[in-house]
Amino acid sequence: MTKILITGANKGLGYEAARQLIAAGHTVWIGSRDAERGQRAAAELGTRAVQLDVTDDASVAAAVETLTAAGGLDVLVNNAGIQAEMAADGTVLGAADLTADMMRETFDTNVFGTVRVLHAFLPLLERSAAPVVVNVSSGLASLAWATDPGNHAHGYPGVAYPASKTAVNMLTIQYAKAYPGIRINSVEPGYTKTALNGHHGHQTVEEGAEIIVRMAQLGPDGPTGGYFDRSGELPW
Repeated sequence: MTKILITGANKGLGYEAARQLIAAGHTVWIGSRDAERGQRAAAELGTRAVQLDVTDDASVAAAVETLTAAGGLDVLVNNAGIQAEMAADGTVLGAADLTADMMRETFDTNVFGTVRVLHAFLPLLERSAAPVVVNVSSGLASLAWATDPGNHAHGYPGVAYPASKTAVNMLTIQYAKAYPGIRINSVEPGYTKTALNGHHGHQTVEEGAEIIVRMAQLGPDGPTGGYFDRSGELPW
């Protein structure tokens, strides 16, 4: 039975991906910064929770110990993320309002947090017979889309969030080259109604989680070092 850890899984896309993967017969760990919320989500789903704050070394190290003691890990889904430049009403702060603090806060979770978790869990993943990493990115990370006036990503005014997800895409490429035995890919769930965007997305969480769930179940012959949405491979 495949053992899966999803960070930031007490709500939204992470929660729904966990629900679908549990339904498919996998063992899923709910990673949550807030231990109580994680336990509550796990109880609802009938699974396990582990306290995991991607911005905290000690928290991540403790999560590694917990999963090691419980039998290891086959799939890591780096889902935890923030969109600090978007207000609750859906308003997005643009380049004129960007501050170094906003960029630092965003990168601390979305980029440094992803690296922190990867660095800590890769030794455990390498013990798996079919290890997989899914990095939850965004269509806003595509430089091709951002520079195409005809694409929806072109109209997004924010800087910190898309820049952080573009960095995540580069992490995907470089880690996939460094670890050819692990299937490592970025995914674009689409504009989904979640707390990340104040529930202004046009997709349901069921639709958004589909690509996460699909890529989490890749076999050893699956693609690696790619960037995908539900329709296929995306341009970087």
